[in-house]
Amino acid sequence: MRALFHLFLLLLPCLLFLEEARAARHGGISLRSQHIALLHWKASLASPPLQMISWQENTIPCNWTGIMCMAIRHGRRMLWVVSNITLPNAGIHGQLGELNFSALPFLAYIDLHNNSLHGALPASISSLSVLLELNLEQNQLTGEIPCQNLSGPLPQEIGHLTSLVKLGLSNNTISGSLPEHICSSRRLQFLGISNNMFNGLIPKSLKTCTSLVEIDLQRNQLTGDLSQHFGVYPQLKGMRLASNRLSGKISPNLAACIQLTVLLLSQNMITGSIPPVLSKLSNLEELTLDSNHLSGEIPAEIGTLGNLYILNLSSNKLSGSIPIQIQKLSNLGYLDISGNRLGGLIPEELGGCMKLQSLKMNDNNFRGSLPGAIGNLAGLQIMLDVSKNNLSGVLPQQLGKLEMLEFLNLSHNQFRGSIPSSFSTMLSLSTVDVSYNDLEGPIPTTRLLQNASASWFIPNKGMCGYLYGLAPCYSTPVAGHHKRKTLDLLLPIVLVAVFCIVAAIVVIIMLSHNKRKPQESVNVEGRDLFSVWNFDGRLAFDDIVRATDDFNDKYIVGRGGYGKVYKAQLQDGQIVAVKKLHQSEEQLNDDRRFHNEMEILSQIRQRSIVKMYGFCSHSAYKFLVYDYIQHGSLHMTLENDEVAKELDWQKRIALANYVAQAISYLHHECSPPIIHRDITSNNILLDTTFKAFVSDFGTARILKPDSSNWTELAGTYGYIAPELAYTFVVTEKCDVYSFGVVALELVMGKHPRDLLNGMSSVEQAMLVKDILDQRPTPPTTTENKSLALLIKLAFSCLESSPLARPTMQEAYQTLIQ
Repeated sequence: MRALFHLFLLLLPCLLFLEEARAARHGGISLRSQHIALLHWKASLASPPLQMISWQENTIPCNWTGIMCMAIRHGRRMLWVVSNITLPNAGIHGQLGELNFSALPFLAYIDLHNNSLHGALPASISSLSVLLELNLEQNQLTGEIPCQNLSGPLPQEIGHLTSLVKLGLSNNTISGSLPEHICSSRRLQFLGISNNMFNGLIPKSLKTCTSLVEIDLQRNQLTGDLSQHFGVYPQLKGMRLASNRLSGKISPNLAACIQLTVLLLSQNMITGSIPPVLSKLSNLEELTLDSNHLSGEIPAEIGTLGNLYILNLSSNKLSGSIPIQIQKLSNLGYLDISGNRLGGLIPEELGGCMKLQSLKMNDNNFRGSLPGAIGNLAGLQIMLDVSKNNLSGVLPQQLGKLEMLEFLNLSHNQFRGSIPSSFSTMLSLSTVDVSYNDLEGPIPTTRLLQNASASWFIPNKGMCGYLYGLAPCYSTPVAGHHKRKTLDLLLPIVLVAVFCIVAAIVVIIMLSHNKRKPQESVNVEGRDLFSVWNFDGRLAFDDIVRATDDFNDKYIVGRGGYGKVYKAQLQDGQIVAVKKLHQSEEQLNDDRRFHNEMEILSQIRQRSIVKMYGFCSHSAYKFLVYDYIQHGSLHMTLENDEVAKELDWQKRIALANYVAQAISYLHHECSPPIIHRDITSNNILLDTTFKAFVSDFGTARILKPDSSNWTELAGTYGYIAPELAYTFVVTEKCDVYSFGVVALELVMGKHPRDLLNGMSSVEQAMLVKDILDQRPTPPTTTENKSLALLIKLAFSCLESSPLARPTMQEAYQTLIQ
């Protein structure tokens, strides 16, 4: 049997040649011509991927990886023809124009997404009359779409994409206009061309393309009247037209698209009002109309959209008040009505939107007081922004019930009275801005507000506190000569007290130096001891040594690659983490990492990045002092079954947001950008509320615009972007890849190594329902939506091509929109 098989292989070229000759007599259709066309394309590639190793001269295409064939009747004979080319994520580098599509007339499916194809689409692709699916997303294609001459009779062997069901060209740099007859056959169901450079009018054929299920034209330069170029689509579920140049009014016809779940029209030039008939879209989950020229009022009928999860109406010209029917939006998670001309009172009914996570109402004309019902929004965790309005009255004590809230902006209003004492219970707050109001009195004694910036509180009527730039609270304002007399009395007392404190510190330092062993002595006067050393004036070198019993091992809470981490309780009760550099053979590299971390953390401050209080850089001791994060690393948490149960889905989703925001800050808000290079579950620390903090900047790099940014390989195996193995050029996309790994790790409860080993996105999508960590309680419907979004984002971050990955800014915006 084996001998017969080898004989078949030897005779195969002859058989193919004979079939070629026979096919020539029957219209030119042959497997041999397709065989030649495919091998020619392979030969044109710079470095054919491993998936093409089976593409050999002595084997038929039907047995090649990524190729499928089917049998067709040609006259009295059955002929085998190539029907599918499916090679996504294969690392193909080359031009699609080198593939002769005219020799492959029976192609029904082409899926080459997420490769490195470049150049223009070949005109010969328009000859594929039976093509059902064309997916070329996430490549580097340029030029214009060849005009797919779709009129006149079609020969049997060639056609003009009249059978096309799915067209995917997103994430390329294709320009020009869309073909006028792109949906003349009315069979097209999925059209995705987002993130390209298409311009010109929307094709007329799309108006009557009633077969559409998904249409994604986002982030192009397309023009046209929204009410004239789009029709009624009974099967449509997603319409994404954001970030184009579309004008006109929102067509009432959209109300007939009753299956619509996503409608994204933001960042266009749409005018008119929001049509009340949109309330008929009972399945709608996302509605974004922001950054247009919409006017009029928010229709009360919007309250009937019970499934709505995201509503963004910001940056328009909307007026009137917030309809009280908004309380019916029981599933609403994100509401943004900022940057409009809305006015009136903020309704108490807004407190009925119990699932809100982010609420932005800033830059409007709201008046009256802030309703206490806002405190009922227990799920509000990302943002509450009512800044730049005409709000007045005292701040409600109920705000203290927002224990999960991170960002609170009440600035540029007319609030009076004092900051409620209930603010001390808002343990998750990372930023609170009450500047430009008429507030007075002391700043509440919370950990956040004690280390806050004075700019968050000034100017106001008379706020006081122990912040630089604010008056201390014992200096109560008095009028005229009484104020001057009080200052005259206090000034000598203060000066004497300061002198005594300084003298006492000097004496203590001198005594401590006399007690220190000779080999451990440290020259306090040495210039290299404290390059940066400030912890509200309370942190001192001796306090660290005392708190750790001269760095005794019993205080160790962790060990890193180049040092040990100690837990130290200072004399004022503050607990800090101290990372001490150890002596090793890799002293030079360790010093470099130490100074790298020291340099970077001393110049950045963000709520989800571990805070550095100071450092000591001296020949005898080298250590860094951080905020102590009690719960340890994310890796440790996921390793512990009992603790992992506490890390429920709501906390995991929020945790992904924290990390994404921190990395986005490093990449997009630091100048020049900072690349972390070692984003792992071990370097994400959790506090007792499971809030995340990115740590360990020893391998981080500052991107130099005038440098090639070549670097040695750094990071942790299993989190390193694949391109670093052969390019050694650090970019922001390296961190994006690592974030994708961590995001899947959060979802799965373990490292996703099995999903990273060459699995296609189609297979990944099939596994989504099976990969969730089983230890927490099952996710709710709302959590399921957030998890689906997170998983989809994670896969996009793990694309093999860096160009195909989103930026961290885009990733963070995706999670919070």
